[in-house]
Amino acid sequence: MNEQAAEVAHLPGALDKAHVPLLLVADPDEALGHELVLALAQRGIEVAVCTDGAQALLRTGALHPDVLLVSANVPTVDATTLVRTVRASLPIPVILGVGADNAEEAVKALAAGANVCVARPYRLPELLPLILGIHAEAAAGETGGAVLTCGAVELDPVAHIVRVRGALVHMPLREFELLHYLMVNVDRVVARRQIQTHVWRTDTANTNTISVHIRRLRERLGDDPENPTIILTVRGVGYRLACPQ
Repeated sequence: MNEQAAEVAHLPGALDKAHVPLLLVADPDEALGHELVLALAQRGIEVAVCTDGAQALLRTGALHPDVLLVSANVPTVDATTLVRTVRASLPIPVILGVGADNAEEAVKALAAGANVCVARPYRLPELLPLILGIHAEAAAGETGGAVLTCGAVELDPVAHIVRVRGALVHMPLREFELLHYLMVNVDRVVARRQIQTHVWRTDTANTNTISVHIRRLRERLGDDPENPTIILTVRGVGYRLACPQ
């Protein structure tokens, strides 16, 4: 995987502008899954790994990943059943990993709703553009690819770009997701529990962690952390992104 990681480092720079917040890998080869974790981390892609279809169903419901990568030979719950069940309840893009002997399973999984197949064992220069492209298509389908605007703040959810007063602002993954969630809910109060669920994808995120990210986000937006006018604190509840009228 070190050689593959080196290849990834030389992929076109356009890949740096996109991101997949969370990829869930369902693959019986646990070592392969963890190699993906290490290799994709350098691109800001979070990866969760499970080794059978039953675990994948549970973790999909709990985490709501942005893309699901399923091996055609995943055990316990087969790939076709897994794809059909996931796509029946959640609009999550599914990539199917197939080997030389998986032609029949690939046909069934594609008919069940898988978006595309990729060769397994995985080669990162092939897998990365596929993950990024399929996530960008899904994001465009949900938002129309529209740039979100609130006052002087602009956020492009597909290109993963934030501008404040026209100037490009570097935004780490979690802060970008937090800002995106606030902008989607502009002028509405969002509770800390909602932020835990939709941004951290958990019910146990430390509220102090959320507060730290809110403070850093205010600083990046040029908001006064001590007397904010953009991201307002609603005491005892959560936060509200205030958009000037």
